[in-house]
Amino acid sequence: MKKYRNIALALVILLASGIILVCAVFNYCLAPVSNNDEIKQIEITAGSGVADIAQLLKDENLIRSKNSFQVYTFLTNNRNLQAGTYDLSENMGVKKIVSILSGGKISNDSSLTFKEGINMREVVRLISDNTNNNEDDIYTLLEDDEYLDSLIDNYWFLTDDIKDSRIYYSLEGYLYPDTYVFNKDDDIKDIFKVMLDNTDEKLSDYREMMEDSDLSIHELMTLASIVELESPSFEDRPMVASVFFNRLNDNISLGSDVTTYYGIKVDMSERDLYQSEINECNDYNTRCSTFKGLPVGPISNVSVSSLEAVLNPDVNDYYYFVADKNGKTYFSKTYQEHLSTVEELKSNDLYYEY
Repeated sequence: MKKYRNIALALVILLASGIILVCAVFNYCLAPVSNNDEIKQIEITAGSGVADIAQLLKDENLIRSKNSFQVYTFLTNNRNLQAGTYDLSENMGVKKIVSILSGGKISNDSSLTFKEGINMREVVRLISDNTNNNEDDIYTLLEDDEYLDSLIDNYWFLTDDIKDSRIYYSLEGYLYPDTYVFNKDDDIKDIFKVMLDNTDEKLSDYREMMEDSDLSIHELMTLASIVELESPSFEDRPMVASVFFNRLNDNISLGSDVTTYYGIKVDMSERDLYQSEINECNDYNTRCSTFKGLPVGPISNVSVSSLEAVLNPDVNDYYYFVADKNGKTYFSKTYQEHLSTVEELKSNDLYYEY
């Protein structure tokens, strides 16, 4: 009898251990996938079953296990998950996700990414397409002197330069390129505040250098915006900045195509420039033969790497550069060297044309 009791005890212990192990694995599968709190907008369509939803969540890396998700909804009697659009993240875990999906809570938020180097026209388009702010109202606000004065009072990097009547868009270059989450009903002033606060945070480490520079803050941001568009490679940006400084110091036109495109309000991806556009003088076009110095204001939003390049340019005696189709930049000291480089790139089908 003792022998059978020992066998029974062993079986009980084995069974209990198995249950504990299963529970541990199950709880692990219900746990958050990671600590990442980045929002993912998920749409549950009408008619989706639990298995379909589990597959979608697994594909988006929001849950660890499809089977555990389905078992949990069965055990908790949460099989009637609601259709809708939801903001979910990897750090929620199955219990919280199921709770949200059971409530049918529809999200009114949008995740907007403003890429480095885009200009204000693209910024306005993104905001108007994803919120209830229309383009006309946004452009009107950008010309509101009272509003601009309030920003100048609140942000050290904004000066009266942004109110120059020759500038196309007052906040061009000052809205930091990043990914933001905005509610569709957010007012444009609130949206700009979030973006300007981010700019403030990003530029704070460089404030002393910017204020001690021979260039004004507005001039630094203007030059950085040109470097942003002219140099596809982060590593080349200090050298590109140096070329522009060499030209500025010698009172030579910057000769930058990207300023010409901005001046005529044409996107670079559309086409090549016409000679008439290159010759057309305005307050942005540094290709104009009579243009000296910097444009009246920035021509794109500015990343930290471009600002760093302007604050810490390379020391060299280059006056020309050209990038090939692969993003490699070639520098030259003279115009003849530059022309030779361009011809060589063309012969090797490496010359970039729009």
